[in-house]
Amino acid sequence: MALLNQQLQRFLLTRLNYNFKPTVKNNFVNTTTARAKSQCYCSAIAIDAPSSLSGVAGIRWGSVSLQGLREEMEDGAVIQSDGLDGFSFAAVFDGHGGVSTVKFLRDELYKECVAALQGGLLLSGKDFDAIKKALQEAFENVDMKLLNRLEMNAEEDESGATATVMFIGRDILFISHVGDCCVVLSRTGKADVLTNPHRPYGSGQVSLQEIRRIREAGGWISNGRICGDIAVSRAFGDIRFKTKKNEMLKKGVNEGRWSEKFVSSIFCVRRVQLNKDLVIASPDIFQVSLGSDAEFVLLASDGLWDYMNSSDAVKFVRNQLQQHGDVQLACEALAQAALDQHSQDNISIVIADLGYASVELMRSIHRIFGFCFLKLV
Repeated sequence: MALLNQQLQRFLLTRLNYNFKPTVKNNFVNTTTARAKSQCYCSAIAIDAPSSLSGVAGIRWGSVSLQGLREEMEDGAVIQSDGLDGFSFAAVFDGHGGVSTVKFLRDELYKECVAALQGGLLLSGKDFDAIKKALQEAFENVDMKLLNRLEMNAEEDESGATATVMFIGRDILFISHVGDCCVVLSRTGKADVLTNPHRPYGSGQVSLQEIRRIREAGGWISNGRICGDIAVSRAFGDIRFKTKKNEMLKKGVNEGRWSEKFVSSIFCVRRVQLNKDLVIASPDIFQVSLGSDAEFVLLASDGLWDYMNSSDAVKFVRNQLQQHGDVQLACEALAQAALDQHSQDNISIVIADLGYASVELMRSIHRIFGFCFLKLV
């Protein structure tokens, strides 16, 4: 993956970034500052790190979270390297109904995954069946803890969040995915979409499976939403679609969203009851090999993907890295590009640069130093 010797690459990129004066970064910072009062942007979470390579040598990270035009910031992003032998962890959370679920996941999901994966030993062993079982249990345990907490606070019955996490090693990537965030891998400039959104609408295989599961559990789909309410079919929290389904039905009647006659007719005609969770936190889990063509991994919430397709996002990031090689700057510029496309949502983005160094970057290094002593690994 890495085209340069790791220590040499860090040195050259550090010097290059010191000499390079990118206009995009200045525009991003100035635009964010100018709009901050009226649009309530939160600051970038900068975890770019030629120096923060304790997890996996050669991987550089960038991360940003922006509130955008929403009244509340309900997204979140986490990057961790401690506790996982030979792997780094990154996650993006997309919350709804308040921020409490995202805050809980930021604190608990990583710890639960590390414990289930035995500190990374399962990841290193690459026993995919064991890894799937461990991550499945970790996600379900975290959701049960969260539901117990929400049970004690009736005002948070609408709180929930999607979560997509990834574990990156030197030559392999594991993904555990719940909801509608998305992971895309750049393979020599081509976008490889690694996850599918869990939504109760659409004609794709995953969407059709979700719709069938919801109906078999006794739910219904109205305007692309479960019971006319929520537009994601897998998430943490959302207690009203899990342990408080009957209360949810009564509340819907009281609020005039449906009638008792409608609920009765649904159950009588289909001969089903709300006997299973309508929204689940069971993850889809993937294993992806990272060969020499793997350049970077892009994980983001739907605040990006609803306004930019995967091919355009990969092309944008790749061009950024060709220009200056600064993954944090590329991350911030991508978020700004989504805002320029009139994104109305919170935006959270994580980029893992796997050591990609472009021809343009090499030329820039050569111009700065006047000679070329690049060493392939």
